[in-house]
Amino acid sequence: MSKRMNILVYSGALTQDAWRSNKNLMLSSGNGSTVESVRHCLYTLRRLLAPHYAVIPVTGDMLIKEPWTASCAAIVFPGGADQGYCKTLNGEGNRRIRQFVERGGLYIGFCAGGYYGSKRCEFEVGNKLLEVVGDRELAFYPGTARGCAFPGFVYHSEKGARAAELKVDKTTLPAGAAPGVFKSYYNGGGVFVDAPKYKEQGVEILASYADPLVVDAGEGAAAIVYCKVGQGAALLTGPHPEFVFLGKPADDWSLTKPRFAPANLESKPDVPGFADVIKALAEDEKHRMDFIKACLTKLGLTVSGEQNVPSLSYMHLSSSDPADTAGVISSLSHLIEKDEHGDEFLKDENDTFQILKPSVWKMVDLTKALSAEPESKENADQKDGSSDRIVDYNTVTKKIIVHDDDHPQPRSTPYFNHSAFYSNLHNYQSQTPGAVNFGAHLLYGEVVTSTNTLLEKNTRLLRVLPQGFTATATVQVAGRGRGSNVWVSPAGSLMFSTVLRHPMAQMQSAPVVFVQYLAAMAIVNGIKTYDGALYKDMPVKLKWPNDIFALDPAKAKEHGGDRNENYTKIGGILVNSHYNSKEYIAVCGIGLNTANVAPTTSLNQLIQFLPHKVTPFTLEKLLARILTVFDDLYARFLVTGFDEVMEQMYYRHWLHMDQIVTLEAEGGQRARIKGITRNYGLLIAEELGWEDRETGRRWTLQSDANSFDFFKGLVKTTEDVLRM
Repeated sequence: MSKRMNILVYSGALTQDAWRSNKNLMLSSGNGSTVESVRHCLYTLRRLLAPHYAVIPVTGDMLIKEPWTASCAAIVFPGGADQGYCKTLNGEGNRRIRQFVERGGLYIGFCAGGYYGSKRCEFEVGNKLLEVVGDRELAFYPGTARGCAFPGFVYHSEKGARAAELKVDKTTLPAGAAPGVFKSYYNGGGVFVDAPKYKEQGVEILASYADPLVVDAGEGAAAIVYCKVGQGAALLTGPHPEFVFLGKPADDWSLTKPRFAPANLESKPDVPGFADVIKALAEDEKHRMDFIKACLTKLGLTVSGEQNVPSLSYMHLSSSDPADTAGVISSLSHLIEKDEHGDEFLKDENDTFQILKPSVWKMVDLTKALSAEPESKENADQKDGSSDRIVDYNTVTKKIIVHDDDHPQPRSTPYFNHSAFYSNLHNYQSQTPGAVNFGAHLLYGEVVTSTNTLLEKNTRLLRVLPQGFTATATVQVAGRGRGSNVWVSPAGSLMFSTVLRHPMAQMQSAPVVFVQYLAAMAIVNGIKTYDGALYKDMPVKLKWPNDIFALDPAKAKEHGGDRNENYTKIGGILVNSHYNSKEYIAVCGIGLNTANVAPTTSLNQLIQFLPHKVTPFTLEKLLARILTVFDDLYARFLVTGFDEVMEQMYYRHWLHMDQIVTLEAEGGQRARIKGITRNYGLLIAEELGWEDRETGRRWTLQSDANSFDFFKGLVKTTEDVLRM
């Protein structure tokens, strides 16, 4: 079975843009959770689960329509109002969530998510303004969640907030550092009524309220429960153990509130006693973290040491020929504006970039800039709070240093050697006549949001970038994947995105949909030709439509060596495109585990399978090789299209030929995979009848609406797009 690497946090929005555009962080985004609660979840879970999992916000549409279950370890519902969850997900959404958990997945519900995960919700019964009563479809907790447990709740306010004392039943948690008692932020949560009575149904009480409650809790006072559900489990809470309150001066509570945007630092809520609540929570922060670590471990998740949330770094723009960098900047001149200090900025749809030109600076100023604290308020917030604060990376100005007279020096980019990259690029280009563009211009950052987002979501910039322009990074904090997926991108992964300007006139002979297949071939062939024939036996293969799989050393040792079922995902491809009357402008994003151990395996762990000793892969050389192979394949594709030669090249490393699968959209019909079509890259599946004999009926499936669960032999569709 493939590894589950995603932790999905429901954003309470129908679309990602709707969630991100919500500026009032205390208000619900319209479909359940508050943006504030989502960000607390993202911060705490990323801090504890990276790099083993990607923790990402998802929308209602994604949960209902997209194939998220195979790669998901846990789905998380934050605080807010559970009626919004019902509005969006009742029916198909909840059916998929319930099935996901029963088949081995995890559900985590904080506060409103706890009400939502119970069989029945009773909230403020008798209060005409607030009352919510009704059965719930998920029913992970087989009884009632009743609230508010404590008095004073007011929506979108801290008036009913308190530091609730919780008594922990340490016998239910893994042996270790779980506290006997701790304080947790509380604001409107419930109690799980009669929880001890459901012990035989797999319910365990992890923590109970220590203070008297204002509602009838029946037997016990369960605040946090664990529920066994089929092969999976659910963790439901009344309070908010995921909320972060760190030790800062208690006389200014805004300094302790996680910072989502600079505007939040200006106001203080007029709530008597709330400073004392914050002080109590801050003083008990370690115990809270120990408890939530123990809960995540009980769920079977791999918990890391606490990870600091990284600050974004400066980015460096360079070219194979340093003089060409000036040409790139010149092409952007009509987009760049100067402020009153003469500083240059490029404001785009998603990000704002500051352009820093060392050619007009003294080197002493550049050195100072590389090590100094950023001066802008949002950058300062990010820098001084990187280890203890939630950051909205989209508000941070991205600073680009332009290198127009030399390549960046190792002291300014210690994790990426530009000289080694360009030297290898020149060497590979000399061996590959068709490779001239890809990688000639490079944007590198040690820590960035996402190389794909930086290019594809900033369309003013994208429209003028040259063919083959590439962005790469050492660490991504918001990497993007297909649909709701995000590729886990710790240090040691090769992460890059490349711009392809595809002529509209060649859309018939060379459809842009094949770019993802060319990229996949470039990755595998680039690995195998990394150094002549020394790496040709590397056990890496292609999974339709856009994943790179490799032999898992642990599976190979346990289950009989180099067999397809022992392969696991080590890389992914994401292609997004914009178009005008003349061309498609595609951004091809690639993530490939190269030197990192987690979350699956990596190339440097696979060299043990080679028949002779070789040196480990380096990111600079591998990037250069993949780019030159990609460049050469794309140049050939423009001339020949996806012809028979290219088709056979693709099949050479394909996992699927003649694999028997089940087509979910066809009522479980069995079929045999026969390849892909050369016109639009559709997956070809031939129907099987009695004794798996071919009936003559054939389906072709689109790659953007179907997913291939290789290990279950299941082709799943997100909508009815099967073509006869």
